[in-house]
Amino acid sequence: MRKYKLNKDEITKVLEILKINYPDAKSELNFSNPFELLIATIMAAQSTDRQINIVTKKLFDLYPTPKDIIKLSEEELGQLIKSSGFYRNKSKNILKTCEILLNEYKGEVPKTREELVKLPGVGRKTANVVISNVFGQDAIAVDTHVFRVTNRIGIVKAKTVENTEEELMKKIPKFLWSEAHHWFILHGRRVCKARKPLCEICELRQYCIYNRKLHSKA
Repeated sequence: MRKYKLNKDEITKVLEILKINYPDAKSELNFSNPFELLIATIMAAQSTDRQINIVTKKLFDLYPTPKDIIKLSEEELGQLIKSSGFYRNKSKNILKTCEILLNEYKGEVPKTREELVKLPGVGRKTANVVISNVFGQDAIAVDTHVFRVTNRIGIVKAKTVENTEEELMKKIPKFLWSEAHHWFILHGRRVCKARKPLCEICELRQYCIYNRKLHSKA
């Protein structure tokens, strides 16, 4: 009996079910342009999308561009984004990022992952969120939900975020990367929760390795 990973056909079935369950899946961060998504995603670390949407609404109403935000001090920006958590570090990174955007990219957000990850506060996950959501590039952004859900189900078996992304890129067709990213996030938030997954209502339970193990111990 297979104990750790799903096979190709099972993964296909899982993706089909997720597509049916989350047909309109998209980023739950509110944004109207690449810059707003970039800043919102930087702020989203250790916070919730709902809280970040509250913070960015106030921030972008007052300071909608890098040119506007750069006028603020770290302390002033920190007070505006304080409820996002870890605001001191985030305000420092946001101001540095705005400075780079103005000095090196004429205030525009770069369109490649390689350029984005060089910005302060921007890791591979944030870069993937930006290039997939606003530039239409195929990418899988692995956050805590994607990491947990894909490893728990058995699509991958990886110990790190980086290895999870690498495995997912091999297991999932490229044209589905961006969509699948959103499916996994929503499934993690609504059903496959961290502390108490709702296995009894999960439509993936017949394929899920975690669920199989639970029943094999019963």
